[in-house]
Amino acid sequence: MQREIGQATTAIDIEGLTKDYGDVRAVDGLTLSIPYAEVFGLLGPNGSGKTTTINCLTGILNPTCGTIRVGGFDVRTQGEEARRIMGVSPQETAVYQYLTGKENVKLFGELYSVSKGTLGPRVDYVLEKVGLLEESGRRVGKYSGGMKRIVSIAMALVTDPKIVLLDEPTVGMDPQARRSVWDFVSELRDKGKTIVLTTHYMEEAAELCDEVGVIDHGRLIALGSPTDLKEKYHAHDLEDVFIQLTGRRIREET
Repeated sequence: MQREIGQATTAIDIEGLTKDYGDVRAVDGLTLSIPYAEVFGLLGPNGSGKTTTINCLTGILNPTCGTIRVGGFDVRTQGEEARRIMGVSPQETAVYQYLTGKENVKLFGELYSVSKGTLGPRVDYVLEKVGLLEESGRRVGKYSGGMKRIVSIAMALVTDPKIVLLDEPTVGMDPQARRSVWDFVSELRDKGKTIVLTTHYMEEAAELCDEVGVIDHGRLIALGSPTDLKEKYHAHDLEDVFIQLTGRRIREET
């Protein structure tokens, strides 16, 4: 039976995703399904196609070929509907330096038409969950890089999206801030949200992810839970799995 528009048994369906930049193929025939209420980690070395995949999911980039459905919506033809149910924290933080942390998050909620009665409490709730409420009255230009990342995550979550895309979410954060983000991500999953994250921190993937996909040279080369992958490759941890699959550590430049 053909799926009705906007209805899906999985949160994200990617079929044959390919993205070329001239003669360079950044993503090469990626096919992947991600269930609802799961934290999915997309792992790979720099230049492997992770961020390109995220940008295709959000509609920032148009695929060379292939299809992407988010919540049952075709990103190419129903981009507005797909984006309405997504929250995105990109790798490069996009925040207004002259606004406070709280003002940045509130502005984002207003742009996405969060109701006035809901927005104020929602902003405070999200900022508290990511551990930034006390510092949210300061201008973002005075924040550290890690604090700006936290603002970006709060902006992605203020709309209460069903599906959240986090590209390297905890880069530059101190351990306490990272733990606050981890706890909130786990709580969101328990509430039925779907979270897709890319990360260079193997302990982050092991801690948070129900399933991980390893991508290299634009191709999916392994898929499974952290435990299953460690057992399959007789590895001590995900870092060992990654080295076996790619021949290098995840933090190394390609």
